[in-house]
Amino acid sequence: MDNVTAIAALAALAQSTRLETFRLLVRHEPDGVPAGELARLLDVPQNTMSAHLATLSRAGLVTSERQSRSIIYRADLHGLRNLTLFLLKDCCGGSTELCAPLIAELTPCCGPEVKLS
Repeated sequence: MDNVTAIAALAALAQSTRLETFRLLVRHEPDGVPAGELARLLDVPQNTMSAHLATLSRAGLVTSERQSRSIIYRADLHGLRNLTLFLLKDCCGGSTELCAPLIAELTPCCGPEVKLS
């Protein structure tokens, strides 16, 4: 990931509805959530939700798939992984003792059976 891509992803998440949408989609992996249901759950007009989802999609943070008459949105865990690695790549100048607490906090939520690739 490069700076431009990371800035686009962070900018997409720097708005409360988009951040809530992304977090909700992460919680609903791998099934995803239909666009209309996302709008209902977050109490956002459907056309507004559509604009937010387009922004997240352009930033590489969500994917969509048409299923019959619905569009199912999912968090792009590969995009999240790339952004997270970009932010942490040079963590603490390579001092593992400084990064260990951060990694320890992430480990319980993402056990060994969870793959983000």
